[in-house]
Amino acid sequence: MLHDFNLAGKRMRLWQRTGESYEHILMKALGYAMFARKYPNLEIETKVGLRYKPDLIALSEKNDFAFWGECGQNSIRKTHWILKHTRTEKLVLFKIGFNADSLIKQLRDEIPAKYRTGGKLTLINFVNEIVKLTETKQIAKVSKDWFDEIEI
Repeated sequence: MLHDFNLAGKRMRLWQRTGESYEHILMKALGYAMFARKYPNLEIETKVGLRYKPDLIALSEKNDFAFWGECGQNSIRKTHWILKHTRTEKLVLFKIGFNADSLIKQLRDEIPAKYRTGGKLTLINFVNEIVKLTETKQIAKVSKDWFDEIEI
């Protein structure tokens, strides 16, 4: 199914594959709307030639990863691998209505601080009502009351 969004002033058409939830598509759209101004070359679902394909990615001038976004289910192992084996400057995990306390503790316990320092790893947890709040798919910006942001 094709979803037609207007994100941060740009029309974006996102394809929902069989078995993929609308919430996953919405998190990619919201992540794009949140970070497109800071990372003008931000792209959705672009292969980068590594073990994992990011949901959101922006390259730096040195062709390192300035921004990497993962939406929905994401293992600690995958998160650790990205932080350890790529030169990602900012990794953001996006969730919806997630009880984040245990995940935050687990991330801090299992991923060494040297890979998380300086705001390198962040969790964005959208409110449960986010689907209803964005039902028009016209998302000029993401309101601060739509999410909690936790630096890991």
